[in-house]
This record gives sequence, C-alpha cells and structure tokens, in this order.
Amino acid sequence: MSRRPRLLVVASTFPASAEDGTPAFVRDLAAFQAREFDTEVLVPQVRGGQPVENVNGMTVRRFRYFPRRWEDLAHGAIIENLRTKKSRWLQVPPFFLSEIIALRRAVRRHRPDVVHVHWMIPQGVSALLAARKVPWVVTTLGGDVYALKDPVSRRLKRAVLRRASAVTTMNEDMRQRLIDLGADADTTTVLPMGADVDTIRAAGAGVDREPGRIMFVGRLVEKKGAAVLLTALRALADLPGWQLDVIGDGPLRAELERQAQGLPVTFHGQAGRAQLAAVYARAQIAVFPSKAAASGDQDGLPVALLEAMSAGPVVVASRIPGIDAAVVDRESGVLVAPDDADALAGVLRELLGDAGLRERLSAGGTRRAQEFSVDALGARYCALLHEVAGR
Repeated sequence: MSRRPRLLVVASTFPASAEDGTPAFVRDLAAFQAREFDTEVLVPQVRGGQPVENVNGMTVRRFRYFPRRWEDLAHGAIIENLRTKKSRWLQVPPFFLSEIIALRRAVRRHRPDVVHVHWMIPQGVSALLAARKVPWVVTTLGGDVYALKDPVSRRLKRAVLRRASAVTTMNEDMRQRLIDLGADADTTTVLPMGADVDTIRAAGAGVDREPGRIMFVGRLVEKKGAAVLLTALRALADLPGWQLDVIGDGPLRAELERQAQGLPVTFHGQAGRAQLAAVYARAQIAVFPSKAAASGDQDGLPVALLEAMSAGPVVVASRIPGIDAAVVDRESGVLVAPDDADALAGVLRELLGDAGLRERLSAGGTRRAQEFSVDALGARYCALLHEVAGR
C-alpha cells in the first residue's frame, strides 16, 4: 500500500485549544486536510499551547521565539499587536529566526511533499529561506495583502508570490492585487477559508433565539468597525427591547466600552467555540460592519460571518470585496456601505421590526453558508495540494 502524501502547514494564528477564543480557521482546514495527507502543523507558541500534540489526526508543533514572560507577538493578530505596542518589534527578529530554524527542522523531519503557507509575511518569507526545495501553496488572508505596503514588504511579498506553486486568496479584489504584485494569474485563485458549520450548528442546538438580541464578533480593532456599530445603535435609543453582545477582545476595547456607556451593550471578551455557538443561536441579528483601516488593512472574508450565517441570525455586513461574494443582499443577509452608521441604523431598525423579513433572510443565509463550509472548501484545497504535490 502506497504511503499518504505528506503535508506541512505553516501559520501564525492557531488556537491553543478549542475553547481559547482564537480564530480556528487554520486548524479546521488542517484537520480536514489530515483526512487525505499525513499532516504536520508548525505554529508559534501561545499561552496554554503544548510544544507538541496530536489532535484531529495531525501533529501540531509550536516553536518558542522569545522569553516566556514577554512572548506575545503571536497572541492574536501580529500586525495589530505591533501597532498597539511598539516594544513588540523587539520580538520580530527572533520570531523570524526561530520560525526559519523550526521550519527547516520540520522539512527535514517530516519530508513534506507539499507545504501550505498561510500568510505571505511572516510565513512566506521564512519558507523562502527554509523550504525552497518543496512545492508550496500560499494562502493570503487579508492583512498581508491590504496592509504592509512599504517598499521592503512589497519586495518580500513579490518574492514569495513568484516562488509559490499556487496562490489562494479570499476574494477577486485580493486576487487582482496579488497578480499586480507578481503572482501568476494562471495559478492564483479565489478560494476562501471554510467555516465548520456543522460543529457550530450542533453546539448551538437547543438554544432559543431571543427577541431583540444583536451580536458582534471579531477582534476589537479598527477594520472590524465596532465603533460604527455603536454609533448606529445610538440612533436606536428610542427603540425598546434590543441588546448587543460583543464577542472579542483587542486594543480598542476600553475605548469602545466608553463609547457604549448608557447603551444595553455587554462586552464578553473572547469566547470558545461552544460559547460562541450559543451566542450565534440566541441572536436574531449578527452585524459585521467591516471597513478599511487607516493602514489600508481590511477583511477578506471573515470566517465568523460564515459561522453566523450557518447558525441562523440575519447577517448585516459591509459591502466590501469578499463579503459581498458570500452575502447576497436581501437574499442571504443585508449589505450596507462601510462606515455608514446612518444606513446601518436604518437596516437594524427595519430588521428588528419585521419578523417575516428576518425569517426569510435567516433561511437564505443558512443555505448560502453551506457553500462556504470547511467540507466544501476543504475538498477544493486538498485537490489543489494533491495537484501541486504531483507536479
């Protein structure tokens, strides 16, 4: 019997456990890939993570890169961590060096047939130095495309793209930007990250939907648009019976809590998958008011949005590339212009007062989410990896 092909996954965002609140899209996809590949995952150490563990059919190895007391560059989003605390730049050189060494060891140990690189920077740059002889699939997820526009970063991204055997990205706008950077148009495709819709639905089973409950889920940073949502909700002060749950944490939390004073808003912090599924199941409306940050960074296609669609609340989201490919306006949710609090307030008022509209859009969103499940998209990723490994 022939051996299964070997896959090495390299990423920087990966939960320590299912319930630590870190976005799990890389883990969910890698677990699906482990059905067809002998899979090893290389990620940086985070609080609570084991150095080596076998989970969901794959081996996860975490490398250390800084003294434990201060090692927090990879706890959340690296770009935002650097923006909010300048001293974290001291962790960047040892992070790159440690990742390069760990990646070189992983290539020697695992002998992969193909490497799946998540994010051009830092993982793509490390792969240039430590995995040049193995074919790659590079997946870009948003921040590495829309932000990091300085000349040095652009040169590094161009080098990564030209070395890649294939490139995947979250939407057509990102694909065109990558081609403009130097990616091969013939091997650069739109292929979003999938949501584990079955797990979300099962975890939320038996939870009753509550009238007037609105939710926001995402890291509390500028591009997620939580401030726009809070401004919109001020316009609903005359409308009784609604409340907002904010799921997530980040550098803007204190500022947003001040902005929300006097409103029926609860900040819950990060939530594990089971808790998050219950919030999805309780909510009538889930809002994703994404916008472009001052740095140019913006969302590609948030997996949390796909999870919310699958769980039943009506999704209200910004009309930006990627989101507008998943949410069909007035069929599987409602799209509004980004950074338009007045328009968002009008949509929320309409939805809170129209049960029939909510029911129709909820059903449409649930159907639409199935097209973006980790099973549907994971199968396409596996097919691409097999193709690249076999070239």
